[in-house]
Amino acid sequence: MPTALITGASSGIGKAFAQVLAARKTNLVLVARSEEKLSQLAKQLEEKHKIQVEVIVKDLTEPNAAAAVFDATKEKGLTIDLLINNAGFGYYGDFAEGDGERQVKIVQLNILALVDLTHKFLPLMRQRRSGSIINVSSITAFQPIPYLSVYAASKAFILSFSEALWAENNQYGVRILVTCPGPIETNFFAEANFPPALASTTDKVYSSEKVVLESLDALEKGYPTVISSDNNTQIRSKLSRLVPRKLLLNMLAKHFKA
Repeated sequence: MPTALITGASSGIGKAFAQVLAARKTNLVLVARSEEKLSQLAKQLEEKHKIQVEVIVKDLTEPNAAAAVFDATKEKGLTIDLLINNAGFGYYGDFAEGDGERQVKIVQLNILALVDLTHKFLPLMRQRRSGSIINVSSITAFQPIPYLSVYAASKAFILSFSEALWAENNQYGVRILVTCPGPIETNFFAEANFPPALASTTDKVYSSEKVVLESLDALEKGYPTVISSDNNTQIRSKLSRLVPRKLLLNMLAKHFKA
């Protein structure tokens, strides 16, 4: 039975990955900060699907957090067949006037922890010539987003990094996928301090489960990238690369300013 490690597994897309994979008889390692939420989810999935679920309580913004997670899997004698780097968060606001510490933590979680965990587990997958990694990016990866500047930039990094790894690792039998969800039904907007008026204008037409199902299907087909969103959002993300940058940035600034 394969084993998947999921970061940010206590809610949202991470939790949906856990539920879908458990139903497919995949053992799980769930990583997040909330011990209560993880333990509750682990118990539920073990009882319902008769799988093994390990819980690692860890704040991935802490120094050496990725090493601690990696060492914990080694101590438990686990082979990670699928790594899902899902943990991440955003912060809405003017960069110069916002919480600087929170902006740095976005980089630490969305980028540094993802890179560190990938570098810990990828060499083992290459040695076995099998394994998969899914990195969760966002539709915001395709253009700069004023007032979500650090978040969007972090997701652009994930997109570029993951697509490069896809090309590097094909020859080793290791599959890499970056999934780019559009607005979905999670608590992202509340946690990111999004103005309610602005959040209400964003169509959240996708569920976390649909993102997961499309991501796993794309991984199976060997795609490097999947955009999980409605057709209009997908088209806008692709057209943004063709619009003159000054015009694009002015349009986005006007749209996202509360």
